Amino acid sequence: MVIVGVGIDVVDIARFAETLERTPALADRVFTPDERQRTVASQAARFAAKEALAKALGAPAGLHWHDAEVVRDDAGRPWFSVRGTVQRRCVQLGVQRVHLSLSHDAGVASAMVVLEGDGSGTPAGPATVVPATVSPATVEPSSVEPSSVGDHLEGEATT
Repeated sequence: MVIVGVGIDVVDIARFAETLERTPALADRVFTPDERQRTVASQAARFAAKEALAKALGAPAGLHWHDAEVVRDDAGRPWFSVRGTVQRRCVQLGVQRVHLSLSHDAGVASAMVVLEGDGSGTPAGPATVVPATVSPATVEPSSVEPSSVGDHLEGEATT
C-alpha cells in the first residue's frame, strides 16, 4: 500500500455555529439528514472531515458534499460512506483505504484523512519525492488490518 493523499482541516466551532445560524440552508447543502442531527461541535468536525477528504483527493472541482458522509461503526468510530462523485474520484486515484481521525476540543474541531491505495491510480496532485533516510529494519510493521472496499471506504479513527 502507498499513501495516495493526505488532508487536514480545522474549524472554529463558535464561528461555524454563527455561520449555520446566519445561513440555515448551509446545513442542508453540506450535511446528510443523519449528520444534521448531531451537535454543532460534531457537525464542525464532520465539516472539517469533508474538507480534509477533499484535500486528500486533490480538491477536484465537482465533488458533492452529500457524496461523503461521516458515519459511525458499532464501536463509535467515525468513517466515511462515499458514493457518487467522491467514490468516482477514489476509484480514479486507486484508493483502497481511508483513515479518518476527528477531534473537537477547546473550541476547535479538527480532522485528518489519509488515503491508501495500491499505487495504480492517477496521482492526486504534485508530489515531492524525498529519499528515505530510515533503514527498513527500524520501521515497525503496521498493526492496522486491511479493510474491505465496496460501497464504503472504511478507516481507522478516533473521536
